[in-house]
Amino acid sequence: QVQLVESGGGLVQAGGSLRLSCAASGSIFAINAMGWYRQAPGKQRELVAGITRGGRTNYVDSVKGRFTISRDNAKNTMYLEMNSMKRENTAVYYCATDPRATITSTMKFWGKGTLVTVSS
Repeated sequence: QVQLVESGGGLVQAGGSLRLSCAASGSIFAINAMGWYRQAPGKQRELVAGITRGGRTNYVDSVKGRFTISRDNAKNTMYLEMNSMKRENTAVYYCATDPRATITSTMKFWGKGTLVTVSS
């Protein structure tokens, strides 16, 4: 089992920045692809950004150029730097990982989420 704990969420004004962290523990050999997902009120959960163990990244179009995903494999930690935030970025953000190299919506291990609220 892999345990994932998100931190760094909170209230931020539109245009501001936040940095989310995801610390992994447990069976770290099972950590391969990692991703940040979010679920806004009344909406389905969506992939925000993903990163392979080798550092290859992908982003949902709406955050490209504003959000940056990164990971420190030595520390078993993943980050999401969010800049120029918008009200529509308000959501619960989840980190997830999987033993596979592919970033999908069916990742095996999930954190409990951290709430990000963007005010106008």
